[in-house]
Amino acid sequence: MSTLLMGLATAVLAVMIVALYRLYKGPFDADRMVSLQLLGTLSVAVLALLSAALDNPFYIDVAVVLALLAAVAAAGFATRAWQR
Repeated sequence: MSTLLMGLATAVLAVMIVALYRLYKGPFDADRMVSLQLLGTLSVAVLALLSAALDNPFYIDVAVVLALLAAVAAAGFATRAWQR
């Protein structure tokens, strides 16, 4: 089971490479913010998969904190974009 979870975490990491490309290449600020949100979500998924694969609940705590920070970043971006 842990081999499957590690394989899924590796696949999610591969998708993160695509999101990093969009973050670098994105022509607009909104594209960059969406890709940054995607990176945050994928990071939470990787941490959750690692937590299950390694049977270590510490990674879930880190994933929750990362998810909260991503939500605050999105709210900050929306506030900044609205003021333009």
